[in-house]
Amino acid sequence: MAENLNMEASLKKTSKPRLMSLDALRGFDMFWILGGEALFAGLLTWTGWQGWKIAAAQMHHSQWHGFTFYDLIFPLFIFLSGVALGLSPKRLDKLPFTTRLPVYRHAFKRLALLLFFGVLYNHGWGNGVPAALDEIRYASVLGRIAFAWFFAAMLVWHTSLKIQIGVAMALLFGYAFIQLYVPVPGGNAGDLSMAGSINAYVDSLLLPGVSYQGRATDPEGVLSMIPAVINALAGVFTGHFIVKTHPKGEWAKVGVLLLIGTVILGLGWLSNSVIPVNKDLWTSSFVLVTTGWSLIFLALFYALVDVLRLHRLAFVFVVIGCNAIIIYLSSSLVKWQYVSSSLFGGFIDVLPASMQMFAATIGLLTVQWLLLYWMYKRGIFIKV
Repeated sequence: MAENLNMEASLKKTSKPRLMSLDALRGFDMFWILGGEALFAGLLTWTGWQGWKIAAAQMHHSQWHGFTFYDLIFPLFIFLSGVALGLSPKRLDKLPFTTRLPVYRHAFKRLALLLFFGVLYNHGWGNGVPAALDEIRYASVLGRIAFAWFFAAMLVWHTSLKIQIGVAMALLFGYAFIQLYVPVPGGNAGDLSMAGSINAYVDSLLLPGVSYQGRATDPEGVLSMIPAVINALAGVFTGHFIVKTHPKGEWAKVGVLLLIGTVILGLGWLSNSVIPVNKDLWTSSFVLVTTGWSLIFLALFYALVDVLRLHRLAFVFVVIGCNAIIIYLSSSLVKWQYVSSSLFGGFIDVLPASMQMFAATIGLLTVQWLLLYWMYKRGIFIKV
């Protein structure tokens, strides 16, 4: 009884350590979705320098097998949601159910809200949500974030770190085994094509509504939810590591994160010869590559923001990261191009034609950032 009371008190008093680098990296991640991906194409049009063409090519998803920087944005966000969990992990399984109930309610509420917002994002204000339920796309980016976080949270709240690592490894190898060796009715085992993969088969059985662009394999489909949990758990393990005091100081943490990230990235590309890196299938090699890059980026941001304390340098991204979900949702529901054109259109029109695409992108980013800055200054942080 006394042990339970102590655990309850500890749970209530726990305050999550706040890493500015976490908000900054989340904002950096979201920056490219809000319009930043068009900057390099605009610079290419303006300057004609072919180096910008290489950068601009990284701002598009891979068509199938392969990897670009833009493919990292989604799994990085999932990874960061896991880091937030790992910074203040709490065990609930030994507490009375009445104490756990509010936490469970919040988790299910968050899951439901993100699923709903995901459907809303898919349709935006365009044609609206169709009246026919079988014409709605239920799979979504926000839905995957919700499921990955939810299952990672349940593991954190009810199991030891050792079990969590075991689950992550089992999912990594088990998912690869399913994709490579489980036969598809009417097809072949190991078929990693869009129409012939086991992902496409499972989606045809279990995914209601329509798929993304009518594809056989939805990039946010049912089966590929499994490995996304690994990205979240990798974030949990990273949060555990960051929050603990390292005997050799903060720079040692940065070094360890960079080293582990590089090793995992290398393992991902080594496994590419066995199971190709593929975002839509979210292959195990893709999990390793994106986890490796996530660790490297977090190490860099942690060094700059939390160790060197270059807060002013990170502020632009922190403002975005503090309201990441709501600005992501608004990117579908609000016609920011219209707002930007209304404010800056006259100025952009008098610029040389080669500069207009770049200027329009800056205007688009500016109007969104100013809204986020207004919210930030007033302490308005919309969390789900």
